[in-house]
Amino acid sequence: MAAAAVALTMLGAPPAQAEGRGDIRVIKTVVDGGTNVIVGVSKPVTFPIRMTIKDNSGVKGVDRVSTFGTHNRGGPVDWIGTSCVKKSKTTSDCTATMYVDPKAMPHFSDRDPNGIAGQWQVNATVNANDKDYWISDRIALYRFKRAAILTTDAAPEPVKKGKKLTVKGKLSRASWQDLTYHGFGGQKVTLQFRKAGAASYRNVTTVKSSTSGNLSTTVTASAAGTWRWYFAGTGTTMKVISAGDSVEVG
Repeated sequence: MAAAAVALTMLGAPPAQAEGRGDIRVIKTVVDGGTNVIVGVSKPVTFPIRMTIKDNSGVKGVDRVSTFGTHNRGGPVDWIGTSCVKKSKTTSDCTATMYVDPKAMPHFSDRDPNGIAGQWQVNATVNANDKDYWISDRIALYRFKRAAILTTDAAPEPVKKGKKLTVKGKLSRASWQDLTYHGFGGQKVTLQFRKAGAASYRNVTTVKSSTSGNLSTTVTASAAGTWRWYFAGTGTTMKVISAGDSVEVG
């Protein structure tokens, strides 16, 4: 599965340590459009950090942007540039582009690189036209997560009405240590069903993945439709929904 940027951020700035001079401030920060940042095992990921900056003389620009885990202050994400758009005499929107390559993960530190997943923060240094500046720490919090894969396989196909149908699957997540996907065990995963012709899925049952990430449950086939698994994600692993497996009922 390719790496992707999908789904939490924090709008606005939490209490932060900062230093500088004058009235320039970052008044709002949004990471990746308000989503989590998701990284897999092969495809590099770029994501934006948009900052709304204000100063009475106008905004000159951004000197530095960095982001890393709040729990270990580490993470191989590079800042590759910033562009600013003037919104008024005092306010500009500046967007920093950040870049991470999964291939760099195994060499990031002597510790398990999977440990960098979790809550991350954004720091930035901003400058005004009147030479005011501000070094802002923790102007936003968001989640930096490991990508996940989820599969579904229902059998037998077709099945007679009233007979048993076994729905299997597997939940795996990216390892940044060896750049492969491994089974994710001990996780609650929900089986969902959409009856043929229906607009939405309904929850049927919830099971825990085995130590190897495998899923299996048996249901009674009552109508034709599509089965899938749903995993809500964790603080370090993305939410994922499997492709559906359609089953005819005779």
